[in-house]
Amino acid sequence: MGLPQCIGGGGATFNTLTMASITTPPSPSPSPSPSPSSSIFRPSSLNNLLLLRLPPRPAKLLHSPPLLLRAFSSSSDKGVKSQWKAAIDFKWIRDNKDDVAANIKTRKSTANLELVLELYEKMLSLQKGGGTGGAMHVITHLLNVIGLFDVAGVTLVEPASQGVVKGREDGGGPLEVEQLRGERNAVANKMKGKLESFERQKLVDEGKNLKEKLSSLEEDLIKLTDELQLEAQCIPNMTHPDVPIGEEDCSALRKMIGRQRDFDFPIKDHLELGKELDLFDFDTAAEISGSKFYYLKNEAVLLEMALINWTLSEVTKRGFTPLTTPEIVRSSIVEKCGFQPRAENTQVYSLEGSDQCLIGTAEIPLGGLHMDSILPESSLPLKYVAYSHCFRTEAGAAGAATRGLYRVHQFSKVEMFVLCKPEDSNKYLEELIGIEEELFSALGFHFKTLDMASSDLGAPAFRKFDVEAWMPGLGRYGEISSASNCTDYQSRRLGIRYRPESSSTSAKKSKNVPTQFVHTLNATACAVPRMIVCLLENNQQEDGSVLIPEPLRPFMGGLQFISYKQR
Repeated sequence: MGLPQCIGGGGATFNTLTMASITTPPSPSPSPSPSPSSSIFRPSSLNNLLLLRLPPRPAKLLHSPPLLLRAFSSSSDKGVKSQWKAAIDFKWIRDNKDDVAANIKTRKSTANLELVLELYEKMLSLQKGGGTGGAMHVITHLLNVIGLFDVAGVTLVEPASQGVVKGREDGGGPLEVEQLRGERNAVANKMKGKLESFERQKLVDEGKNLKEKLSSLEEDLIKLTDELQLEAQCIPNMTHPDVPIGEEDCSALRKMIGRQRDFDFPIKDHLELGKELDLFDFDTAAEISGSKFYYLKNEAVLLEMALINWTLSEVTKRGFTPLTTPEIVRSSIVEKCGFQPRAENTQVYSLEGSDQCLIGTAEIPLGGLHMDSILPESSLPLKYVAYSHCFRTEAGAAGAATRGLYRVHQFSKVEMFVLCKPEDSNKYLEELIGIEEELFSALGFHFKTLDMASSDLGAPAFRKFDVEAWMPGLGRYGEISSASNCTDYQSRRLGIRYRPESSSTSAKKSKNVPTQFVHTLNATACAVPRMIVCLLENNQQEDGSVLIPEPLRPFMGGLQFISYKQR
C-alpha cells in the first residue's frame, strides 16, 4: 500500500504538524556522474555545470557490510546555493518529447512538458552565451588561471582536489582535473621566473573581474536551473508496455486467490466487532488527537504485535535484512523518492518551522539508506524489510468506505524494499508480489491481485500490482498491499549507483568501469489496520468471537479466539 503521490507542479499549500523545531544541518546535494541508460532521468552536461565552484571530494571506501563506495559530493559554498538536482536527461526529453507527452497524458499527470522544454532552451542559451562571453568560457578561463592567483596569494576559487570537473565547453568532453593541474603548474612555474609587475597585476585584476562575472552568471544559472528542476521533477516515470491504459477500473486481474466465505448469520463490520469485543476506542482518540486516530486495546494490541512479528519472521526467512527506520526525514528525501510534500492535497505531514516531514511509508527512509553511494555489483540485490509507523494526511478522503481502521492518519506497517541491477527488476517485482500472495494466503484471506492501470501508478512506478482483499463487513474488496517497480526513477534522484564487475584483474581498470543506476522496488508486507479489518470481518463467529489465524497464535501466547469480556 504505497503512499499516494501528487505529481503536479507543486503547490504552496503545506499540511503542517506543529512540533518542536528540530535543528539539523542542511543535507548535501548529490553530484551524479554520467552513466548510459534509456531513462529520461539521466545526467546531462547542463546539470553538472554548476558544480565547478564546488570541488568534488574523493570517494571513500566503507568497510562495513554491505560494502559500498560513497559517490562524489560537493562541499558547501557561501554563495548562492541551488537545490538538489535530479539526474534528469533534458536532452532525451526534448528529443523524445512526443513519447514523453503521451506518457504524461496516459498517467493523468499535471506535469508541464512545454514549460520544461522552454526552460531547457533558455538554459542552453545562457549556458552557451555565444563567443567569449559564454558562461562556460568564463568558467573555463577562470580555472585555467587558478594557479596564477594561488602563487600571487589571491585565491579566488578553491582548486578541485581530484576527480573530473563537470563543466563542458561547446558541448565537448569533460575537463580533466589532471589537465588543469598541469596547466596551473606550468603557469605557476612561469611566474617563478621573470615577470614584470604590471603583467602580474594584470593577471590578478583579470581574475578579480572574472570572479565578479562568474558570480553573476552563477546566480542566473542557479535560478533558472532550480525552476527547471522544479518543473521537470514532476514528469512521471515511463510506463511498462503491458500496463493497462486508463482509470483504476481498467486495471487487469492478475490472480484471484480463495473465495468469499458463506456466513449463515448476520455479518458485522470491524467497527461493531471492535466495540463489542472492546478492541478500539475512536471517540477518546478523536478528543485527544482528532478524527481518524484510534486507540487499540486488549487483544487488538496483541494482534498488531503478532502481525508485525510474524511478517518480519516470514520475510526475513526469504533473505531480507530487517530494519527499523527514522520516522522523520528531510523534505528533500521525500521529494527524491518521488513524492510532493508541498503539493495541494498532499498526503505528507510537514513539520512546522523545519525542512522535515513525517514518513508516510518506510519506502522513503529505505530509499535514502544508500543515497549518494556506489555499490559493488557483488552486493546486489539488497533486500530490506522495515517496520515503522506511518503518517498520512488522507486529504480528500471521506465517506462510509473510509470509516474505522480502513483509512487513518497513523498506523504501523512492514515494508519490503529491493535494490537490484536493471535487468533483474522485473524478476524481483514478481518475487515481491509472490511473497505478498503467500503471506495473505497463509492468513486465509480471499483476495485478488491487479495489474494497476496507468492513471493509478503514481509518479515513481513503472509498473504496480495491488492486492485487494474481501472485507465482508464493508461488502467489498479493499486494498491491503501493493508492489511497485520504480526502475531508476528514485535511484537517479537519490544518487544510488553500482559499479559492474570487470573481467580485468587490474584494480585500476576495474575502477574505470562506468557506474550504472540501480533499480528500486517496494512492496507492503503488512499494513496493520487493514489487516485487522480483514481478520476481524472474515474470521467472526456466530457467537460474536473472532478466530485467530493459526500462524499468528504462537505470537499471541497460543490465543485461539478473541471473545467477549466480563464487564
